[in-house]
Amino acid sequence: MKKSRATRWILLALVIAGAGYYGWQRFHGENQQAAANGAQKGPPRSAVRVSVATVEKADFPVYLTSLGTVQAFNTVLVRSRVDGQIDKIAFTEGQYVKQGDLLTKIDPRPYQAALDAAKAKKEQDEANLANINLDLQRFIKLGEFATRQQLDTQRSSVSQFTAQIAADAAAIDNAQTQLDYTDIKAPISGIVGLRQVDVGNIVNASAQTGIVSITQVEPIAVIFTAPEDQLPDIKGAQGATPLKTIAITTDGKRPLAEGTLAVVNNQVDSTSGTIRLKAVFENKDHALWPGQSVSTRLLVRTLKGATVVPDDAVQHGTEGLFVYTVDQNNKAELHKVKVSQSIDGHSVIESGVSAGQRVIIAGQFKVQPGAVVSIAVASSDPAQPKVQQE
Repeated sequence: MKKSRATRWILLALVIAGAGYYGWQRFHGENQQAAANGAQKGPPRSAVRVSVATVEKADFPVYLTSLGTVQAFNTVLVRSRVDGQIDKIAFTEGQYVKQGDLLTKIDPRPYQAALDAAKAKKEQDEANLANINLDLQRFIKLGEFATRQQLDTQRSSVSQFTAQIAADAAAIDNAQTQLDYTDIKAPISGIVGLRQVDVGNIVNASAQTGIVSITQVEPIAVIFTAPEDQLPDIKGAQGATPLKTIAITTDGKRPLAEGTLAVVNNQVDSTSGTIRLKAVFENKDHALWPGQSVSTRLLVRTLKGATVVPDDAVQHGTEGLFVYTVDQNNKAELHKVKVSQSIDGHSVIESGVSAGQRVIIAGQFKVQPGAVVSIAVASSDPAQPKVQQE
């Protein structure tokens, strides 16, 4: 009897212990699950801050870009046309001179003396001609008392001295020309370079070394190239109106001058597949300099009413180009797009978005499709803050 009662107490204790353990496990398990669910759920996600711009319809210029070299229309190495000593240098290195301006003066005295001698010779021959003409008139008055031979001889002498006077006039012109050459003048307008001679130097007409070079800078040309497959577009557009050409610094940051396309070369370079082009610029401010390297933009056409977005809106993905748009509920949507042209920070979209939509231009790296965004719109009014929070 005592053994049976002890057994019952043991069983009761085991039941109570099991019930307590079960209750403890259930209580702590629910708490752990709740904690796990809370950890997975996390704090509520905040809106992603982005900047947006509006897709616009605008006329979009299509340029062909290239690299070019500035080239002077004319470059002259000024040489002396007579021998002599330099008496005067009348220009400053780097100076802009006009055609006909005095550059250098050579000692004129030998050439002035030659001119004076030629003039004196002519006066002498004119006096002899006058005397022979008087003799001819006397022979004519003698009539039958003068032989025919005497008359013919006298007339011949008159003709000889008349020709001699003509030769004297030519000699005077030549001497005057040589004297004029002692004043060396600018044959063209342009910028003078570094001078090669100084006052007191002897120069010769046969010397190959010049006095100074002059380079024309108004107008000036830029030589650049375009791919041969663009030649039909260039020729077609050139027939309608002169094509605007823009010269820019090689870093692409500063426009230098605007001109027009003047020449399309007469053949394509088969080794490079390009065609050489020549544009002309007035260059009144001398922004272009001979030998300078520049970037060029040739306007071949203008797209009317194109769909335009900032370049920053276009992103590159594994499946191609895309943009994020923002709907009325400030949720981001991904759109695949096709870009046809891009320049100066703007791109033309052929398909994917339409005018009036808002596209994200900054902060895309945090954005996922369907994410809520907080929009910061850049202000175009300089008097307003740069960023306005919606």
